[in-house]
Amino acid sequence: MHRLLLILGLVFIYTISKAQEKEKSAADDLAKQLQNPVASLVSVPFQNNFDFGIGPADGSRYTMNFQPVIPMSIGEDWNLIARAIVPIVAQKNVLGESGSQTGLGDVLLSGFFSPKDPTSGGLIWGVGPAFLVPTATHSLLGTDKFGLGPTAVALKQSGMTSFGALVNHLWSVAGNENRSDINATFFQPFVAQNFPGGKALTLNTEMTRNWSARSTSGTVNFVASQVFTLGKQATQLALGPRLHYGAGNTASWGFRAVLVLLFPK
Repeated sequence: MHRLLLILGLVFIYTISKAQEKEKSAADDLAKQLQNPVASLVSVPFQNNFDFGIGPADGSRYTMNFQPVIPMSIGEDWNLIARAIVPIVAQKNVLGESGSQTGLGDVLLSGFFSPKDPTSGGLIWGVGPAFLVPTATHSLLGTDKFGLGPTAVALKQSGMTSFGALVNHLWSVAGNENRSDINATFFQPFVAQNFPGGKALTLNTEMTRNWSARSTSGTVNFVASQVFTLGKQATQLALGPRLHYGAGNTASWGFRAVLVLLFPK
């Protein structure tokens, strides 16, 4: 009887151990896929950015970017990765004593045509169009211009390390003639180091070059993240500081907190 109980106990421990190993392996795989903007993974990030000390009036801004990413197969060899960035903004005195504004900003829509398999050298890439839609609910929350242009992403994953860059360029093609035209390049190089158990550290810069104003500004973001499950829902949490640089009403400091809902195939 004691031997039977001992055997059953060992079997139970072994089963639990294997289940934990499987869960950790799944978390590692999801964390790695999240470093790839064109992975075949449906993800729904809620990216919360908090920025303080903006301009001469010491303004502040909260931006929640709702960023669903939906991959679609368009044949045996290609995927189309549809991505939207929908900003919801609450800001105060970002342009001097400009008061408070809360609402929707301009929406950015992107589509990346990407091969399902990396190149022989391990390069993962995607290219396609980007569209800026003037959906802002207040003049200080958007450009009042419709913009379009190309976008591209390239990255390489070696073991637990990922590095690459995302870029787009937008020109305004319609909209309010009294507002400034858009001629801007966005550049986001990144490097990420994953660790066992679905953990990762990511460093990137999100830089915008305004060619019309001849100015450059952006942020350096350093975030720590963890993949886990809430019930049966695969989830990632990320948190880290934001360092601002460049011309214009840049913030003195800020931080980023992200919740990502994951729907692996």
